[in-house]
Amino acid sequence: MAFIKISEQPSLYNDLEKKSVHELLTEINQEDHKVADAVQKAIPQIEKLVTGIVERMKRGGRIFYMGAGTSGRLGVLDASEIPPTFGMDPGWIIGLIAGGDYALRNAVENAEDDEKQGWKDLQEHNITSNDTVIGIAASGTTPYVIGALRDARANGCLTAAITSNPDAPISEAAEIPIEMIVGPEYVTGSSRMKSGTGQKLICNMISTSVMIQMGRVKGNKMVNMQLTNKKLVDRGTRMVVEELRLSYDEAKRLLLLHGSVKKACDAYRGITE
Repeated sequence: MAFIKISEQPSLYNDLEKKSVHELLTEINQEDHKVADAVQKAIPQIEKLVTGIVERMKRGGRIFYMGAGTSGRLGVLDASEIPPTFGMDPGWIIGLIAGGDYALRNAVENAEDDEKQGWKDLQEHNITSNDTVIGIAASGTTPYVIGALRDARANGCLTAAITSNPDAPISEAAEIPIEMIVGPEYVTGSSRMKSGTGQKLICNMISTSVMIQMGRVKGNKMVNMQLTNKKLVDRGTRMVVEELRLSYDEAKRLLLLHGSVKKACDAYRGITE
C-alpha cells in the first residue's frame, strides 16, 4: 500500500483569506478539538514507551528528542523545561534539532536532509544502550530523524517515533511508533498547527510521567522545582508550610537554606539520602 501523507492533504476549509477573524478562529478551534482525541488513541504506545524509559533511566539512561523545524523546536522546548520544573540536571533529557541551536530561531537550509548527521549529533553526547531516542516528525519522512533512529536502534537504544501519518518511514525505523493522526491542517501542510499541538501534548505526557515515576513529584506538587524567581519561592514556601505546618517565615528560611521543597522537608525531618 502506498504511503500517503495525511498531514499534507488539502485543508477541509477553503477561501481562508475571505473569512472574518471570528470565522478563522472558530474553524481553527474546531480543528484543534480533534487533537486530544488523536493523542488518546496513541496512549497504549505512549505507555509502552514511558515504561521502557523509566526502566532505562533507573540504570542511568537519558532521553534524546530529535527533530527538524517545528518538531525539533518542540523537543528542545520540552527538554529545557525539565530542570526548572523537576530539578533534574539538564543532561537527563536532551533536545537535538537539525541544524543545531541556530535552527531554533532560523530555518537552516537542507539541515534535515542529512541522514547521517543525527547519529553524529547523538555520538557527541556519548550515547549508550541505556538511552532512549525519540524522533519527532509530523511528515514521518525526515532523513535526519530516520537515520538517527535506525543507528540508535542498531546500537541497542530504545527508540520511538512521533508522527502524524500512519505507516510512515519513521514508524518503521523505531521500535515504538506513536502515530497521532490529526488529519489535514487548517492551512494545508502547516504542521506547526495540529501536528505541533499534538507533539507538545505527547512530549508533556512522556516527560511528566517519567519524572513522576522517577520520584520527582510528591502528591501533586513539584517538590524539586528550581527556585528561580519570587513566584516559585512563594509557591515552594507554601508547600513547606502545608507539609510541615510551620510559619510562612520559618518555611521560607528553611526552603532557601536547602534549595528545594523536598530537601527542606527531608532536612527538617532528619532524613538523609
